[in-house]
Amino acid sequence: MAMDNATHLAGVRSEMYERKWERFYVRRPAKIMSVRPGLTGITIRSCEVVDISQGGAAIELTTAIGLSSHYYLQIVGLADRIGCAEAYRNGNRVGVKFIAPISEHMLHRIVRADFMLGEAVNTPVKPFQNGNGARLGR
Repeated sequence: MAMDNATHLAGVRSEMYERKWERFYVRRPAKIMSVRPGLTGITIRSCEVVDISQGGAAIELTTAIGLSSHYYLQIVGLADRIGCAEAYRNGNRVGVKFIAPISEHMLHRIVRADFMLGEAVNTPVKPFQNGNGARLGR
């Protein structure tokens, strides 16, 4: 039996394996703002943006316990807030999709924040690559 005819799912495309946008490793401090249940107030948590693309980001928190699935992400040094919906949780790491893709201009400001803030750059900012050197985007 030929492997290409093994299953009807062999040709199914999955977002899990395909990303629309290029990801950039940034390690930027940020805050998450969410509305408490019953609209009783706002909860703010500190976090760190590990990587980011126009469509989403990976963030790390001290704890993800009690974190809602929708919130705003505000990167330190930028006035803009980005609406987020949780895509996955893995321990203290959370993957989010942006409610609306951010502009290339905003992404450039986030990626270049080290330069604008005058901080030393320890790791060159480049897209993630697989073992063969091919770029992986988000």
